[in-house]
Amino acid sequence: MEESTAEPAETVTEPVAEPVPAAEEEEEEEEDEDDLAGRFLQLEREQSALLRALPPFGEPVSHVYHPLDYAWEPHCDFVRRYCRTPKRVLFLGMNPGPFGMAQTGVPFGEAWHVREWLRVVGGVKKPPSEHPKRPVLGLTCRRAEVS
Repeated sequence: MEESTAEPAETVTEPVAEPVPAAEEEEEEEEDEDDLAGRFLQLEREQSALLRALPPFGEPVSHVYHPLDYAWEPHCDFVRRYCRTPKRVLFLGMNPGPFGMAQTGVPFGEAWHVREWLRVVGGVKKPPSEHPKRPVLGLTCRRAEVS
């Protein structure tokens, strides 16, 4: 795979302490809640809240990443770009991977493809608890998924 030398539009910012509540969404997103992408994003917010309500994992799990909390901006851009019409698709067993969705908030999306091929933009924050060997670099991540 070839790496781009172009500078990405956004960089990683400060750690995110709390998930993005629906009330803090931009006006444009609130206005579009009746369209397919808006309904999909609302469903994702509801499902994410249910996941956060689960009890924490115990040992040996030390870190859990929630990309829809810290990579919400590029995720929304992806959904708004590519979820405009109904699709006959079912994803099973999605594994976001440490260099894919965990970096970008885009399913199956390593940073180079998300940034250069899909043209997704948006800021990615740091998760509240980051594994030292799996830092979140967002759309600037230069590593690729092997699968």
